[in-house]
Amino acid sequence: MRRLLLAACALLAAAPAYAQGTLNIGMREDPDLLDPTLGSSYVGRIVYAAMCDKLFDLDAKLNVVPQLAMGWEYESPTRLVIRLRPNVTFQDGEPFNAEAVRYKINRDLTLNGSMRVGEVNSIQAVEVIDPLTIRLVLKAPNAPLLTLLTDRAGIMISPKAAEAAGNQFGTRPVCAGPYAFDSRVAQDRITLRRYPGHWDAANYYFDQVVYRPMPSTNVRTANLRAGSLDLVEQITPNDVPEIRNDPKLRIMIGDGLAYTGINFNINNGPNSRTDIGQNRLVRQAFEASIDRTALIQVVYDGLHTPTIQANPPSSPMYFQELQPPPRDLARAKALLQQAGVKLPVPVTITTSNSPDIQQAAEVIQAMAAEAGFDVKLRVMEFASSLQAGYAGDFQAYMIGWSGRADADGNMWQLLHSRGTFNYGRWSNPEADALLDQARLPTDPAERRALYARFWEIERQDLPLMYLWSSKNVVGLKRSIEGFEQIPDGLIRLRGVKMAR
Repeated sequence: MRRLLLAACALLAAAPAYAQGTLNIGMREDPDLLDPTLGSSYVGRIVYAAMCDKLFDLDAKLNVVPQLAMGWEYESPTRLVIRLRPNVTFQDGEPFNAEAVRYKINRDLTLNGSMRVGEVNSIQAVEVIDPLTIRLVLKAPNAPLLTLLTDRAGIMISPKAAEAAGNQFGTRPVCAGPYAFDSRVAQDRITLRRYPGHWDAANYYFDQVVYRPMPSTNVRTANLRAGSLDLVEQITPNDVPEIRNDPKLRIMIGDGLAYTGINFNINNGPNSRTDIGQNRLVRQAFEASIDRTALIQVVYDGLHTPTIQANPPSSPMYFQELQPPPRDLARAKALLQQAGVKLPVPVTITTSNSPDIQQAAEVIQAMAAEAGFDVKLRVMEFASSLQAGYAGDFQAYMIGWSGRADADGNMWQLLHSRGTFNYGRWSNPEADALLDQARLPTDPAERRALYARFWEIERQDLPLMYLWSSKNVVGLKRSIEGFEQIPDGLIRLRGVKMAR
């Protein structure tokens, strides 16, 4: 009886001051597999933010802060010691400890199809010092490593559950976060339930959280206004006035880390054997035909920022001198003539079925036609478009990147020849060397010098044509309290509740 009373007291101590019902969150897409080693979608990261704690997290100023870690120190440039939070359990009741950290990092390094290899491949070994202390032994110094561990590489999962589920782990993930996976209906909803055994359970107020994918921005906005959604992670700028004029709602706009661009298939299978894939002059002509400012004005009411680089203006690795060139149809036509290609040049752009992205692709289609391109659009459900991207089943792939706090997270994986998200398989030995070297120094000036040389190469080859950097635009009920906007755009639920 005494044990039962003690257990009941422990649960009461972990409970919030008052529990609330269901929080309904609208998302722009349905996530891919909910496995932090294998998953790659931005909206998947939004679900992980409630379901899966990480070793580290980011605060509103993008500082690295402990989460499942308690602290860290470098014994040397290649030896990082991390102290872990005690008394943490996974959602299946298994203990979180140093062995679990070693398991997850090794899984990221070795699991077939891992999307995290490029993020953790600087780690040579994970040494268990004691049950709550690990040492990461690095092959070489790695300046962005801590920042990488604030994302999916730092998510911890139950080794027992992962081993039991095998390659089906993503259908029933088990993490150490405040909300546990309950169920999923594809293209309809993902339901999480509150995990009372979470180490910080007192600061999470909802009994369950339901994520509802709604690709149509009009549908998301209508559901928010009708009350069936409590929060929408992305509102398109055209819908901002409607929400601002609704007394029951409010809008939050903040600087983001994300960008949207077009990846050209350079060397990823038969679909790379096109004029635009094999000739950089054709890619340069395509860019010269596009007016980024007009595109953003038409589709996003001018809210986003035109760009030709991976990092946002808030990044120390942003280059003010790298500004989008103005539209120049004469130059575009001259480049196509220099390339010696037959006009019109056929190009098929693969894009997701998000209405605003489709509209942006249609504007690009019309602009490029004036320079001598015959652009066709291939619209796919988002997760399917990702698979097409990995497989090389595209000529040009228009897709966003949600952004990372460190420049390496926005560049290495997408532009290095071994990068997981280098959809077009661009390979340039000098560019690879610069990206590798930029991981080593801790001095920002040294890194900037390396990245400056890298952008000179990228701007000539143009494997990825950047279009705009995004703002984070969140719509929510006025009754929601405690929501803090972080530049990475993830929906963190600590302290979020409904006003009583």
